[in-house]
Order: sequence, then C-alpha cells, then structure tokens
Amino acid sequence: MPSIHKAVLLQEVVEGLTGGAKSDRNEALCYLDCTLGGAGHALAIVDAFKGKLTLVGLDSDMQAVERARSVLAGKAEKVILENENFRNLDQVMDKNGIQKADLILMDLGYSSDELESSGRGFSFQKDEPLLMTLGDPARYPFTAKDILNGWDENVIADIIFGYGEDRFARRIARAIVVYREKKHIETSMELAEIVKSAVPAFIRRGKIHPATKTFQALRIAVNDELNALKEGIAKGYERLSSGDEPGQGGKMAVISFHSLEDRIVKEFFRRMALENGSAILTKKPIGPSAQEVAENPRSRSAKLRIIQK
Repeated sequence: MPSIHKAVLLQEVVEGLTGGAKSDRNEALCYLDCTLGGAGHALAIVDAFKGKLTLVGLDSDMQAVERARSVLAGKAEKVILENENFRNLDQVMDKNGIQKADLILMDLGYSSDELESSGRGFSFQKDEPLLMTLGDPARYPFTAKDILNGWDENVIADIIFGYGEDRFARRIARAIVVYREKKHIETSMELAEIVKSAVPAFIRRGKIHPATKTFQALRIAVNDELNALKEGIAKGYERLSSGDEPGQGGKMAVISFHSLEDRIVKEFFRRMALENGSAILTKKPIGPSAQEVAENPRSRSAKLRIIQK
C-alpha cells in the first residue's frame, strides 16, 4: 500500500540540513533518517545530493520500512533500512560498519499511515484494539489495554497528567476505573467515549477532541517515547561527524509535536552548545507556514530545531 503521509516542514528540513554541506568529498556523505515514516524527508534529502550519499533509515514500524524500501531503492549510493527504534541507532550503525553521520533527522510525529491503517488504536476516530504499539505488540511489555484495565487509578491519572498534560486527568482516570469494573475496555472508540463522558461540557464542545491528550499520554507510556528520545538524541549527537573548523560539523534536525518533546530537544541542544561549542542554527523553533497547516492540519504543532556540531 502506498504511503498517504505528508512530510512535515519538508522544505525547511532540506534547507536546514543541506545548506553548506559538502558533497564533493572523496567519501559520500552519510544521512541518518531516524524515523522513515512515508520516506518523504529521506527522498528529498537524497534528491538534494543527487544520490551521492549513504542513506541509513530506521523505523519501529516494519510496514513503514517496507514502503520506504520500494520508494528509496536505487536512489542513493548505498541504502540501509532497518526495522529499529532510533534509541538503538548506534547498534544499527555499528552493525553496518558506519562510524559517523553527517546529517541526522528525527521526525517525532506519527505518520498518517500509522494513524490510519495500523489497526493498533492510535486514533479515536477508528474502532480498533487498544494496543498503541509502534511495532509488533508481542515485543512490548504492555499495551494501552493493559494499562487501562489493570493499572492502579492513581498511576493512570499520573500518566494522563504527566504525558498528556490534561488538567482533568483525575476525573478521566476515575471514569476509566468505574467503567472497567463492569467490562474490560477493548477499543479506541470505547475509550474515547469514556473520556468524553468524564470531562466538563465546555471541553466536549471545544475544537480539539477531549480524548486527544489521553491518547497521547497512553501512546507515550506504551512506547517509552520520552526516554527513547533522550537516548536517541544523545547517541545521534555522539555519532555526528566533527568539522575541522566551526560550521563544518554534522547537523542534527529534530521535529517535535508537543511541549514535552520540544523541551527535551531544546535543553539538550542548549547543553551541547554550552559544553561543546556546537551551534544552534534555529534560535527559535521553525513552525509550519499557514499554507502548510491549511494543506496538512496535522502539521500545526510541529517545531523544527537544528544543531551543528
């Protein structure tokens, strides 16, 4: 099945990563795409260098890797695609004999393919099993269904408040526990209705679905997303190539979609600038244009930050 995902901030990523990059070296540049998704960013970067680079692409979703394989075949001098979370990018690079990357991208958003066709309960607009795993559920210690039907009410509330920043977390957790006393919570729409019933009427009438933050929180918890980001961004920076002079080192770009992610990226970049003299190329995060938001509403909360080693 072809990808329906639209790459967010595509032109901004290409310009930010490729500007000033040298493609006339003896050895090919190495581009590490930590979240292949629909392969839109990867294809644009490859095209910018006319295929004269090594592309290493990762994704936790095997279906995304297979789609990317057909899109990127023969597009670069060397194409290495792995079904792996970017927190293990060092293992993938070592396995393939690659020491350093010149360009790295982490797009932390979920692709439209995953939301629309994964069948794992990411969207409250589809009635699907509540798994919320990026990859094979059998490889995960627990799913969203396990949390909702078995975990303590206070823990559920802490997850919704901590990862979803929902001020009605306690009310939602209470409603979940009351509901599960009658029957197990099985599907995404079932959960959406529970959350909707728990929040005040003015929230239900708002533009944003009242279950949005709860779904975000559960997804983050199931996939350990914030710890994966902390590990992945540190390993990625460590594997960036170093330049002989300022302005010649490797570049890392990160696209985040909510404040918890952006805070981690911002603080890490700031620390690397202070401790290692790296240059933060985006003094303020770059957001989507009004036109992009109109064409792709899911891009509205995207923030791009770029650092150069």
